[in-house]
Amino acid sequence: MPDGTSKKPSRIQMRNRSLILDAALDVFSAHGYRGATLDQIADAAGLSKPNILYYFSGKEEIHVTLLNQLMETWLDPLVEMDASGDPMTELLGYVQRKLDMSRDLPRESRLFAGEILQGAPRMLPHLRADLKPLFNEKCAIIQTWMDEGKLAQVDPRHLVFSIWATTQHYADFDSQVRVLLDDEPHGSAARFLDQMYRSLLAP
Repeated sequence: MPDGTSKKPSRIQMRNRSLILDAALDVFSAHGYRGATLDQIADAAGLSKPNILYYFSGKEEIHVTLLNQLMETWLDPLVEMDASGDPMTELLGYVQRKLDMSRDLPRESRLFAGEILQGAPRMLPHLRADLKPLFNEKCAIIQTWMDEGKLAQVDPRHLVFSIWATTQHYADFDSQVRVLLDDEPHGSAARFLDQMYRSLLAP
């Protein structure tokens, strides 16, 4: 949007920005950053390409805006892990929250995965400044629970990685999952992951 004014965006401007970002989320999650074009985003949003460029300078600004919005949402489930809670309950709750995100936010999961697969060129500052300190803090909490005998001893870092892998799989590989399973995947996934992590972590 043009600089030089502090005027509050109109309802139409807010609606159009929202339309553009929602359409771009569809396009980026389907085609990746490199495969996505402004023409595709304009078509998906039902707006002209010049209209898109009124609100955003180009494809990269749209992509960065989506990633910035996503980061807080992506960190929230880990933030909620409570050091004062019951360790097994906290970890299994984290697994369930991540699985719920795969069900409810599949486009966002694929957007995030696509960025990471490219080497995180636009998200690396967030990973260093936001994710790494939080990751270190929560891994330290998990290690304390293990040292206190409340959980089995495993590497907390790889435990968290495995939770990410096993839950986000259901979003990132949704087409394959739905071909291979005859039922709705998230219910059976929740039961399996609960059993697997409960068995792994039982002291």
